[in-house]
Amino acid sequence: MITICLIEDLPEIRGSLEQLINNQDNLKLLFAVDNAEEGIPLLQENNPDIAIIDINLPGINGIDCIRKVKDNCPNTQFMIFTIYENDEKVFDALAAGASGYMLKKTPSDKMIEAIIDLNNGGSPMSGQIARKVINFFNEKKKPTHEALTKKENEILLLLSKGFLYKEVAHKLGITIGTVTQHIHNIYEKLHVNNKTEAINLVYGKK
Repeated sequence: MITICLIEDLPEIRGSLEQLINNQDNLKLLFAVDNAEEGIPLLQENNPDIAIIDINLPGINGIDCIRKVKDNCPNTQFMIFTIYENDEKVFDALAAGASGYMLKKTPSDKMIEAIIDLNNGGSPMSGQIARKVINFFNEKKKPTHEALTKKENEILLLLSKGFLYKEVAHKLGITIGTVTQHIHNIYEKLHVNNKTEAINLVYGKK
């Protein structure tokens, strides 16, 4: 039996979720309240398997609610249930300790699947939210000119304009050997194998 607590301020949404949970033989709703001030002590007292929490609550919001109870509810998995899809809310919730993030437009059967998945150690997220998380980490890993030093950027810029190694060395007042070493460092930082790939990655040139 999966024990669940619910904090949702909209009566129609709260009532709908209560009914959904109560209709499942393997789920048990311990309480459902409309604000975090009331919910926090109840969460700490009940230490449920799963807490489903809205973000936009009156008073203490859902993200701060998770922050306040996370350490005192070591066995509880937190699921955000909200209308918000913007990046800031998503990552604030995950950083606070949420392991699931479902949108309120999620169909009932998908919500049940998400609850069971979360209880089994998964991190269920609505499709749009999962894509945001993936895009965030893909962009974070993508190497750019910001990874290069000022000198490395100067060298790559000159190379992108068609200058030869010896011409780059002359313009910058350094030796060809130093240019070569800088280029080697550029390849390593940008994870590329040659000058053309480096220029394409940073400047989009073919």
